[in-house]
Amino acid sequence: RPAPNRARLGARPQLKRFGQDMAMPKSILLVAVLLADIVPLGAEVTHVDNAALERLIRRGVPVIDIRTPEEWRATGIIEGSHLLTFFDANGGYDFHAWLSELAAIAGRDDAFALICDSGGRSGVVGRFLDGRLGYRHVFDVPGGIARWIADDRPTVAPD
Repeated sequence: RPAPNRARLGARPQLKRFGQDMAMPKSILLVAVLLADIVPLGAEVTHVDNAALERLIRRGVPVIDIRTPEEWRATGIIEGSHLLTFFDANGGYDFHAWLSELAAIAGRDDAFALICDSGGRSGVVGRFLDGRLGYRHVFDVPGGIARWIADDRPTVAPD
């Protein structure tokens, strides 16, 4: 049996530009697995497609883009989005600091939409906010900004 490739095991995952597959850091996957075990099955996050997201935006519902600054620069953002990174490029996060910043945008009874690259990270964060912290009007965008762009919807450069 060959020895494991130790150089690969210690390598940091690299984020790729839009149009390429983005490898999700192992620590994000671990957090997703851990959160899946503690979020009750009754947690309800509303999944919205791009047309529904546009209607929410017109109603004044804030969009919170939880991607990294590198990702925002690579693809652009939905105009008016609040840029609030949850997981950094290495999969780390500061939950209390993030919640503090979220509180300035939306409270537990306010509607808001979460978006990431493909819907994985925003889904995990949304389920946790709804299921464990009592946020009642969380919208998630499965397909994320990648689907938004694939549907020829506009993006702007982040400030």
